[in-house]
Amino acid sequence: MATTADFRNGLVLEYNNDLYVITEFQHVKPGKGPAFVRTKLRNIKTGKVLDNTFNAGVKVTTARVEQRPHQYLFRDDYGFTFMDNATFEQVVLPEAMVPFADLMKEGQEATILFHAETEQPLTAELPTTVELIVTYTEPGLRGDTATNTLKPATVETGARIQVPLFIEQDQKIRVDTRDYSYVERVK
Repeated sequence: MATTADFRNGLVLEYNNDLYVITEFQHVKPGKGPAFVRTKLRNIKTGKVLDNTFNAGVKVTTARVEQRPHQYLFRDDYGFTFMDNATFEQVVLPEAMVPFADLMKEGQEATILFHAETEQPLTAELPTTVELIVTYTEPGLRGDTATNTLKPATVETGARIQVPLFIEQDQKIRVDTRDYSYVERVK
């Protein structure tokens, strides 16, 4: 059990007979009335985000989860296959449990969350940035750099992201896995 004072980003709660992870929280103490905590909760199984308000001091049930490093091997009809780096056991996750799967390439490291009591895999998390090669993009027009203009590009995994005009085909770029945004060019 925990209270609202123990809230932090990444804490996993058992709420409404489901597992939710806190993505955002804000402690609010208005001038009139009792304090409360506004939260954004993401359902681990479905990925849906729920806005919820808890009264300050309310007890909530936390779930014990473990993060284990895995390596992404391949995708087939059953889902995405990952290998545990320590025990070499393989875990197959369905597509719904792997957000931003179109940014993964074979051999890449990922972290899988496991429910500690049941040893059931919950979700896979990519690192915050990945390095990918641009396989196709239109050439940028010379002199079109006065504004922060973006153009579509396809990377080696098949994902389409927006990149600046100076990015060309076969260049390696770093992509933020949380929102598909271009971070920088990799040399």
